[in-house]
Amino acid sequence: MVIGFFVRLYTLVFGAIERLTEGWFLGLASRLIFAAVLFQFFWNSALTKIGGSIMNIFTPTAGAYAQMLPAMMEQVSYDTSQIAFFPYGLIVLLGTWGEFILPVLVVVGLFTRAASLGMIVFIIVMTYVDITGHGADAKTIGALFDGDPYAIIADDRLLWIFLLLVPTLKGPGLISLDALLGVQYRKREMYY
Repeated sequence: MVIGFFVRLYTLVFGAIERLTEGWFLGLASRLIFAAVLFQFFWNSALTKIGGSIMNIFTPTAGAYAQMLPAMMEQVSYDTSQIAFFPYGLIVLLGTWGEFILPVLVVVGLFTRAASLGMIVFIIVMTYVDITGHGADAKTIGALFDGDPYAIIADDRLLWIFLLLVPTLKGPGLISLDALLGVQYRKREMYY
């Protein structure tokens, strides 16, 4: 009898919370947390790839090449003129643009699902390069279920990916450019 009361109370309270937040809260919260925790990290990282000047957006620095293609840069003594534009220079250019554009799209909620998925892929590639190209040590890499939350790569990046899975799977929420443009699109469709 008493247990039944608590089960009904539990169901009532959390059912109400779920109904009140459905369709808007998770997407918005994940985007705001991404903005608060990760946006500046990616933005600053992207700035290093263009020497801090937006005028270099079409000519990533040698540092950009060294960050993304460390072994190749070492082989050519850090002389980017020895690296073919296709495919390697194009990879660096698109990676640099992605590091600027994708976080902005996630935060403002525009093409959010695709941008969030793009960020997940970006994080996976970044992690691979950090481990294989930059030779991250075992302490930095860490391991899942190791009980060490200070191991940067395994633990942190898994949380980053989970944070981005929310808008990928649930959408950006009602407070987003996607939602605003969707309303405008539906209004326009009604008149045609």
